[in-house]
Amino acid sequence: MNNIEKLIRENRDHFESFEPSDGHFERFTAKLEARSVAAPKKVSVLPYLLRAATVAILVTLSSLWAWEHVLSPKSKMMTLGEVSPEYREVEQYYVRQVNLMEDEILTIDIYNDPRQKDMLLQELENMDSMYEELKKDLKTNPNDERIINAMIEHYQAKVDVMNYIISQLKEVNSENQINNENYETVRL
Repeated sequence: MNNIEKLIRENRDHFESFEPSDGHFERFTAKLEARSVAAPKKVSVLPYLLRAATVAILVTLSSLWAWEHVLSPKSKMMTLGEVSPEYREVEQYYVRQVNLMEDEILTIDIYNDPRQKDMLLQELENMDSMYEELKKDLKTNPNDERIINAMIEHYQAKVDVMNYIISQLKEVNSENQINNENYETVRL
């Protein structure tokens, strides 16, 4: 390349003094047009495929992340039934007991103030929130007997509390009925 550059510099006067021959620009333009028609541009599909593959991978990964962290709350928690069949039976028993007692509490009609009923239901929900934390702990340590025992003790405590609430509600209900009967007797 240095030889060509040297040749051009030494003969600079010759290059600048002569004009191109007649029709040079027309021939040059014709050759350029012939090249552009003869050899169409090759468009590479590879960059588009790489972009599409990247988008597909990102969509898949974000979907998996969303499923695991947002849409699937079960993945964050583990129940007693998932530890062993024996614990599944224990859990089913207590869940059945708790559901029956909740139904009984809701059917006893002594709530003069709806706020009392709401407060009672809120307290029961607070107990459930503690149990949800235990389920999360069980997911991280599925063989930890302390967590399993705490979950069973939670069910036992909830059943005991609900039994106490039911007995107190029935007692208040019977007192209210006696008072109503006495009031009606006096009124007659």
